[in-house]
Amino acid sequence: MHPRHIASLVADSLADTPVVVINGARQSGKSTLVQSLKMSNDAKARRYLTLDDSVVLNAAKSDPSGFIDGLQGPITLDEVQRAPEIFLPIKAAVDRDRQPGRFLLTGSADVMVLPGMADSLAGRMEVLSLWPLSSAEMADSPFVNRADALFFGDFSGLNIPPCNREELIANLLAGGYPDAVARSNASRRSAWFDAYVQAILQRDVRDLANIEQLTEIPNLLHLLAARSATLLNFSELSRTAGITQSTLKRYFALLEMLFLVVRVQPWSRNASKRLVKTPKVFLPDTGLLSHFMASTGESLMIKPSLIGSAVETLVLSELLKHIAFSQQRLSLWHYRKQTNVEVDFILENRMGQITGIEVKASATVDSKDFRGLRHLQETEREIFQNGIVLYAGREVIPFGNNLFAVPLSVWWAPAY
Repeated sequence: MHPRHIASLVADSLADTPVVVINGARQSGKSTLVQSLKMSNDAKARRYLTLDDSVVLNAAKSDPSGFIDGLQGPITLDEVQRAPEIFLPIKAAVDRDRQPGRFLLTGSADVMVLPGMADSLAGRMEVLSLWPLSSAEMADSPFVNRADALFFGDFSGLNIPPCNREELIANLLAGGYPDAVARSNASRRSAWFDAYVQAILQRDVRDLANIEQLTEIPNLLHLLAARSATLLNFSELSRTAGITQSTLKRYFALLEMLFLVVRVQPWSRNASKRLVKTPKVFLPDTGLLSHFMASTGESLMIKPSLIGSAVETLVLSELLKHIAFSQQRLSLWHYRKQTNVEVDFILENRMGQITGIEVKASATVDSKDFRGLRHLQETEREIFQNGIVLYAGREVIPFGNNLFAVPLSVWWAPAY
């Protein structure tokens, strides 16, 4: 089992918060993580129940209050999105006894948008995100938050090797789902992804929404895979999919709830303008993306546009995984001006300081690759920290004041 870098944050949260919620896609490792915590010397022994068990689910749904009142001591409830009826009884139980760490909940859907969850447990819970394995976790690298390192331009804690193209492509094809990563055979990994998508459709989609045409969802995922790392255009997507925009947006919101697609909103100094501009869309796991695109090592080698979107998606995925336990509490944006000046990603801390990140799949970088970052540096001098071009090259190279080219291998570089 690979160590999860968020584990210490979960333990800290359980020490002072009555309800801790771990959100993440199905098969991202939530159950393994929470069951390992109960064996830790730093955590109280706790009972584990999963609502994937039909008996437990029936008990929770038939008498939610009786079910919660009958649980003694610290308890872990897995897959709570299957029984949102228990949220109010959990609130009542916590109000009677605000013991830290009393409830550890996991959800394979974003529980914050489930009916009654945010209102009923507001002020009583902490929500953490667990994404599939990061490259550093797969390499069993000691804890170093690479999003924070990029934000500050401080790589002193990492031994960054040259980015080997074959290793990069292997990471793109594998993604981060633990069971998929464990399958080195391409056909067996493809079979896992097929089964994974079917399980999502037959279980989570049916639980969360009344959708009759389940066959439209895989087709939509295929279309979104082909558009990963591009601006989201609902009008074009609606025409291509043959789905009305209202239905399309409902499906899209469901896929977001299940962590299968991610929107990255545009950054603006004026926060009120951020949500009215066009976001970028991503399938946040490169293994699933490669599966939908039928990508192989050979195709990624010879198709620049294919590997370009895959590498940008890889960076998005790694940023999300490290932001989840960032000490800077970073948020993620993209930047685009009407003059076609753009920066792939912006990291922003709570003081409003920013670092820009550009992504290049090539092994070389020149001054033109810093055009968007220099624009950002010149127009946002007071808050600009660093400009980073991540590339498939060999060395960390300075390209001016607070501007660096950094190998993509920063994500799996060993920590000192």
